[in-house]
Amino acid sequence: MAKESLKTIAKNKKAYHDYFVEESMEAGIELRGTEVKSVRRGQVNLKDSWCSIDGGELQVNGMHISPYDHGNIFNQDPMRVRRLLMHKREIMRLFGLVKQDGYSLIPLSIYLKGSLVKVQVGLCKGKKLYDKRADMAARAAKRDIERALKERNR
Repeated sequence: MAKESLKTIAKNKKAYHDYFVEESMEAGIELRGTEVKSVRRGQVNLKDSWCSIDGGELQVNGMHISPYDHGNIFNQDPMRVRRLLMHKREIMRLFGLVKQDGYSLIPLSIYLKGSLVKVQVGLCKGKKLYDKRADMAARAAKRDIERALKERNR
């Protein structure tokens, strides 16, 4: 069986800073017109985006897909709400978790899987300020260790 290639288009680094990612899942995304060309060119921004469930449908809000240069009248609104494609039972399970347990649904990345555009959605809990500081300190310590090892191996 051939292994499908994954090409990451954009990552939501802020999500990993602001949230604990408890679980992640893959969803398709409904794109219109020239949006696919813009995504393939990497003109996507996931910062400050979030997912909501409205009328039994999973939607991504706040995702910016820049208009395609040569799209003229076929370009869509860059900030429009886009539908994510998942099974109904998965959406209902997520809806229950978000309502009862105080989780948030956050898009973590958008990538190409073969010829399809996919979104990685995370089931996340918000971090407190002290958690964010601890993560920053751990990253700085790891960076210092890697730098020291690199210097030592020269």
